[in-house]
Amino acid sequence: MARRLRFNGTGSGVNGCPAVHEDLDTGEVIIHGPALTDPDDIARLRHLGEGEVPIVVPRELLVDFGPKEVTRVPNIIGLDEFDRLFTQFQHTAWRLESRRRYASDEVTGTYAQFLRGEPVDWEGRDAEWCAERREQVALGKRFERVRIVDTPPTPGQLYLLDNARRNSSVGEDIRQLWRSDAERLQLPAEDFWLFDSRLVARLNFDDADNLVNVELITEPVEVNRYAQARDAAQHYAVPYDAFAANL
Repeated sequence: MARRLRFNGTGSGVNGCPAVHEDLDTGEVIIHGPALTDPDDIARLRHLGEGEVPIVVPRELLVDFGPKEVTRVPNIIGLDEFDRLFTQFQHTAWRLESRRRYASDEVTGTYAQFLRGEPVDWEGRDAEWCAERREQVALGKRFERVRIVDTPPTPGQLYLLDNARRNSSVGEDIRQLWRSDAERLQLPAEDFWLFDSRLVARLNFDDADNLVNVELITEPVEVNRYAQARDAAQHYAVPYDAFAANL
């Protein structure tokens, strides 16, 4: 079975070599770069086993993109602290929504309205949420989302596509991206918010699609990885209204 590899970063802005990847299942680190080929240098290496290939990488590559802990300890925050992030950030709040359904949506009256084919009363459901979003947008802050959609879209994804009318009306930039494009871009398979390109709130769900906790990530290399995903997703995603018109 092929490894589940995550690209951590590269020390090159041109050809992507050398670079560091991480195996998401084993935690093993994979580094690639130019091979050490001088026979005299190779002869002085200790413990070089059969089939092993010595490579040369700049020290900064390991400092910048190598893992800093043997076992990473997640920083789990409470939902009240998570809610405060949406008023405490300074410039931009960006969200990737990657799931096929959200259990919390399916217990709402708006979801029932949508399934019955009735016009959805979005403002009536979340008046306080809408007011807060408008207030933050009026301060010059930006809210943006990219929602990944399957082929064909799931009922939950179609519900959120209708929901985009509400988000757009309060000042959010809402875009959609086909899952095939997300996989081609190797976007993370998790939901997260990125605040001011400096901290990540990763949303952790159980097998029943319930939000169970929020993990705060501030380690610069990790934040940079999510920022790269944001840039790729935002570039290829389509505004929700144009996307809906072509379904």
